[in-house]
Amino acid sequence: MKPEETVDFHIRWTWAKISKAYNAEAAKSGGTMAIGYVLLNIDKEGTPSTKLGPKMGMEPTSLTRILKSMEAMELIVRKPDKHDKRVVKVHLTSKGKKTRDLSRNVVIRFNEQLRKSIPVNKLKTFFEVMQEINELLEKSPFFENTTPNK
Repeated sequence: MKPEETVDFHIRWTWAKISKAYNAEAAKSGGTMAIGYVLLNIDKEGTPSTKLGPKMGMEPTSLTRILKSMEAMELIVRKPDKHDKRVVKVHLTSKGKKTRDLSRNVVIRFNEQLRKSIPVNKLKTFFEVMQEINELLEKSPFFENTTPNK
């Protein structure tokens, strides 16, 4: 099977281009796509850091590194929860809120461009297929009933 005949090739190829486009836009304001993604996932009342990783499908070590970077950039602050001091919540600073708004606008513009160019019925089918792939991947373990080709 040629790479271009596999589903994952097209997903990876397209995601690489999307990631490159988002990173190029984020770099204009000194950020990265990953930072923008974290900003978009922090609630107005703060989000427990332990919930951010699973919410975004990010490994804890990667998230910790990004959060430290975001603190250094003064985009976020970490504060103990008012009701449960064991919980640490991530809050946006005023600079973080402005950067989140920029990130949101970039995502909206990107999606508007796609929606102008791709018919609604094709996007609907795309979303359905991606949902099915996600559901198949959530079945654990995915490769249990497959045998390699010889």
